[in-house]
Amino acid sequence: MKTLRLMTATVCMAALVFAASCSSTRGLGRRGGGQKDKQTTVKVKSGKAQEAASADTVRKQIDLSDSIQRKAYLQQVKGTMQTTRFITSKIKFSVEVGNQQMTLTGNLKMKRDDCIRLQLMAFGFVEAGRLEFTPEYVMIIDRINKQYLKVPYSHLEFLRNSGIDFYVLQALFWNELFQPGKQQLSDGSLRNFTADAGADNDVVVAMESGKLSYRWLTDRSSHLVKMANVKFSDRYRGNYQLNWDYTDFKRNGAALFPMTHQVDFSTPKKDVKFEMRLNYMGNEDSWETRTTLPGKYRQVEVDEILRRFMAL
Repeated sequence: MKTLRLMTATVCMAALVFAASCSSTRGLGRRGGGQKDKQTTVKVKSGKAQEAASADTVRKQIDLSDSIQRKAYLQQVKGTMQTTRFITSKIKFSVEVGNQQMTLTGNLKMKRDDCIRLQLMAFGFVEAGRLEFTPEYVMIIDRINKQYLKVPYSHLEFLRNSGIDFYVLQALFWNELFQPGKQQLSDGSLRNFTADAGADNDVVVAMESGKLSYRWLTDRSSHLVKMANVKFSDRYRGNYQLNWDYTDFKRNGAALFPMTHQVDFSTPKKDVKFEMRLNYMGNEDSWETRTTLPGKYRQVEVDEILRRFMAL
């Protein structure tokens, strides 16, 4: 029974990340008389004593209607990205699909522009499943049943149609702005983004691309990304929404990184919630970024993995 629950979590997480290709917005930081959207608290810690300007003072200093100041603000948001090549940590994560909930432990290992790996652990020390993302492929490994899926991103229709590739997933995991189809976000690319005042001390950064809308909720004072949101709207297939919240920021080298990631993914039929909490901020670099499997593992089809998820 425990084994089945562990593998259920593996499939849930896989589908959740895959689903990021067809996702949506819920009015990030917008002003209005209705109910306020969920606000995240960004905790910024520094070794030097600082006196932060009040929100009103900062507002007066930045005129987002001015193209030069808007571009300068977007460059500051872009400048919060990590400078280290590796991020590693023990993690605790929970998955909720419908009325099913489970909490597990595992490991997160990421190498800039090369690999994102999530390992699910049984009993705290035995690997039960693995998710591996590289620029070339997506890989899901079921250690219990000796099965795996390894395909290029182009073989997954929802990823292909919405322009989600490794670099978009990397930006979501690394808490950064991104532009689909671009490996790196250049200063010149910032002209494709807008920035508008949101509620309280928030600034909503946005970009549109066909049926997809991208939103980032940023903090006007610290310039940190507090939330990433992607919306896919289709008259026939319905609306899909991905909401990725970042909180509990801690210093990692010269930049800050969120220790808690909360992800909500909604479709016309199902809602999935995923939370990942890092235990510490590590930069381990002595690990292989490509998994090699023995011959006894059997490769399964994409539909088989997705059917397991949709049958939950």
